[in-house]
Amino acid sequence: MAKKDVKKSEIFGWAMYDFANSSYTTVVISFVYAAFFTKFIVPEGSEVRDTYWAIAIIASTIIAIVLSPLVGAICDYTGGKKKYLFFTTISCAITTAALALAHPGQLWLAIPLIAISNAMFMLGESFVASFLPDLADDDNMGLISGLGWGLGYFGGLASLAMVYAYLGDPATQVNEEIVSRNQMSMVFLGAFYLLAAMPTFALVKDRSKPKEGWEGASFARLMGAGMTELKESYHLARRYKVLFQFLLAFMVYMAGLEVVIKFIGIYANDELSLPMSYLQILFIILQLSAAAGAVGFGFLEARLGAKATVMVTLFWWMGGVLAIYFLNVIAGILGVDPNNVFMGIAVIAGAGIGSIQSSSRAVVGLLSPADRSAQMFGFWGMFSRLAIILGMTFGPVSDMVGRRTALLLVVAFFAVGALMLWRVPINEQIEANQKAKLAEASD
Repeated sequence: MAKKDVKKSEIFGWAMYDFANSSYTTVVISFVYAAFFTKFIVPEGSEVRDTYWAIAIIASTIIAIVLSPLVGAICDYTGGKKKYLFFTTISCAITTAALALAHPGQLWLAIPLIAISNAMFMLGESFVASFLPDLADDDNMGLISGLGWGLGYFGGLASLAMVYAYLGDPATQVNEEIVSRNQMSMVFLGAFYLLAAMPTFALVKDRSKPKEGWEGASFARLMGAGMTELKESYHLARRYKVLFQFLLAFMVYMAGLEVVIKFIGIYANDELSLPMSYLQILFIILQLSAAAGAVGFGFLEARLGAKATVMVTLFWWMGGVLAIYFLNVIAGILGVDPNNVFMGIAVIAGAGIGSIQSSSRAVVGLLSPADRSAQMFGFWGMFSRLAIILGMTFGPVSDMVGRRTALLLVVAFFAVGALMLWRVPINEQIEANQKAKLAEASD
């Protein structure tokens, strides 16, 4: 199941971070706060509501892009990945809770808080991913990554259930109460994130060590080393060509998934006008199907390989988004309510959410050199954030042509990403890495 010196409790502790941080992206970015932001925080009468949300996401992404490779390189020099993970965790929890201070119309308070909290979430995601090569070997990295991502969806479901139980039915509430409950729910969510992450810090060992000669290095020296490493990114891209080719393809297809994650709540609430009961069922369905997909495709990956598994899920998602685009046509053919068809599509398509992310994380782990894991996962984080910026073009496009037509942009992201991925010799490079490891061990 794992490396010889790794206990099952440590795998559980590592996976619990996915449980914890999924609460943030599920409640704040995908479903509850996203819809609240466009309806209440954006000033009444504004015609660019999606664009304001895109601005908040892009701002957070720029912060993460600038910091991800830098702090990853510093982490590789100093060791102590866990302390960096703790800093990003508590920073995200605090700024999430601070969203309670943003009142309707206060865009320029809400946007910076979203920017900081989401940036800290993204950095934490990269740090916890960098532990994966320490816990798994080449044969089970995809499975362990999938187990973590699968557990993460139950974290999203648990936090969503907690928040919805507190929010109640907005149809029976006046606007002031709706606003107050949404604000306080962010305080609860920040506490949930922090508490759920505690098993990670209690159970996971930090095996990262400082490079020789860098023990006790000053902050200024570390920053200088980090900047030097960042400047040498071009040379790293040439040295680890296959990994960076994969990251480029990953950036494009992840842009499509980022649109789904960050606009699905807005789309279901505003475009389809789903009642609250439907929305709650939708969110539960997505969490359960995504969890099942992450684990199920993790087992499939053991048979097909990481690249083939990602390709399958990309075609899976192209079909799902096209089905939403032709929702009314499909509903008419079947003679059923479009909302029910949408829910059915969500069950099927949702299974591909965790698979794309989990399998992609496993590919990075398989292609990364052991002594540069934090830095390479920092680049993974950077390309993830570039994917968000690319995907957020959906915001202004949907404001111009309508959300339904803009879905074709999402299909294009998946299609182009799949074509780019097909051209990357991932399996060949993994085999070459394994032979190199065997040769090194025999010497």
